Amino acid sequence: MMRDALLAGGVILSAASQLSVPGMPFGYGELLLALWIMLSAGRMLVGGRVEATPAFAQLATFWLLLSLALGIGTIVGYLTTLLYPTGLLHDTMAYVLLASITCLASVEPDAGRRLRRSGWWTIVFADAIFAIQLAIAWGWLHQPGVDPWYWDRFRGWSENPNQLALYCALLGPLALHLATTTRNRWGQALALSSLVFIFFVGRLTRSDAYLYTTIVSGVAFLGLRLKAWLASDGNRTSLPRQIALLLMVGAVPLVIAMTPYLLSEESFAANFAKSLTKDGGGEATAETFELRVYLWDEALQKGLQSASLGLGPGPHLERPPTADMQFLERPFEAHNTVLDLYLQGGLVAVIALLWIVGSAAMSAWRARYDALLVLVASAAVFSIPHLIIRHPIVWFALTFCLVAGPPSVFRRELEPSEVM
Repeated sequence: MMRDALLAGGVILSAASQLSVPGMPFGYGELLLALWIMLSAGRMLVGGRVEATPAFAQLATFWLLLSLALGIGTIVGYLTTLLYPTGLLHDTMAYVLLASITCLASVEPDAGRRLRRSGWWTIVFADAIFAIQLAIAWGWLHQPGVDPWYWDRFRGWSENPNQLALYCALLGPLALHLATTTRNRWGQALALSSLVFIFFVGRLTRSDAYLYTTIVSGVAFLGLRLKAWLASDGNRTSLPRQIALLLMVGAVPLVIAMTPYLLSEESFAANFAKSLTKDGGGEATAETFELRVYLWDEALQKGLQSASLGLGPGPHLERPPTADMQFLERPFEAHNTVLDLYLQGGLVAVIALLWIVGSAAMSAWRARYDALLVLVASAAVFSIPHLIIRHPIVWFALTFCLVAGPPSVFRRELEPSEVM
């Protein structure tokens, strides 16, 4: 139980980039994760039981392929370009930490049960920590050395609002999964209330990526639940199903008939969409889009110049001319997970990443866990405008999906005493 809570605390506090252990170059999240690794490895060294699960084999294969790709990329980068030791060391240490966490977590006995417990602790810690950060942001508490606002965007203890938004984007589906797979009423109430609170915090970040991710995730979850509902009870016909099918069939000609009116109100729809963005679709949104497009093109060109072998861990892009108002320092990242990994480890690294994410999605699909499918989809959508592969919450979510068992297994486990 203590190790489960320790893992959850490390995952949540890894977003607290503004906090660091006094006199140390790392934060409290990294400290807790390192302590969890030592305890888990120590348990194995003293003869603790381990299980070579399929999830462990998949994760070990992924990290082996990624290590090989990054090693080759580092050699290519050393021979062809200027490497930045700080970025190289930072990313290398992050990958070593994440590989250790995922492999040790997946080789635990009853890995699914233990990660589920950690999932509950993660939600509880997120609620408490977000509440403290909001109290600081609203002036109810005071914490020296911490600025919870990035201009008018909430960032809490994170370095920037997008980092906090990523955690909200993944914690939401996790809370939804826990709420829909427990029979304990108090657990359901906790998870659903956490879902609302997490969404509130996510919107305070005013992250466009969080907004789009939430919309896609919500639509996907509703579609999956509707599909499951229509397919339940075999082929038995019922009045609610007949009504639902009639509405779905009738929606097609209705949409076609309304298309001219929708097109005529295009400006209204566009203005509404812009109103949801961080600055109403204004200058900041345009600058961000221009910067992203420039960086993506540069990353692709530089990756191709390396013969798709990559240039090693760390950022490799020069300061773009569109970044004058972004207050960013060189070197730059592409701010796209696939392109950044392509720039670091080449085509092999990208294929390995797509394979492990696809494996997590297939595991959730086979287990018939709609919310976990949405969890993977949320990570995929958020990864388009951001580099998220170094964040522990991403790998906690993927490992959670990989070890997910079929509902028949978890029904035997989800007794009320096991909720927390």
